[in-house]
Amino acid sequence: MVRLPLSPAEVERGQRLGALLRRARGDRPMLETALLAGVSPETLRKIESGRVATPAFPTVAAIADVLGISLDEVWAEISGPDRAGATPAAGRG
Repeated sequence: MVRLPLSPAEVERGQRLGALLRRARGDRPMLETALLAGVSPETLRKIESGRVATPAFPTVAAIADVLGISLDEVWAEISGPDRAGATPAAGRG
């Protein structure tokens, strides 16, 4: 399966998501966080580093739950300042 290149906006969203998760994890060990979320430590590391810019929604939801952050916070962070307050469905149609 060939994966299409990510757009600059997708890469930036992935970097913002990774930064949010790293901040929320703080000093908690990556291994502990990953295991509690049901993902591999390598997957968490790739998401936090921005190497996986578009992780699956259930993966993000599980990690956010373990870290105690809401999906609204995740959406606000990855949407950027130009989309603050927008809902995930806004602008689609």
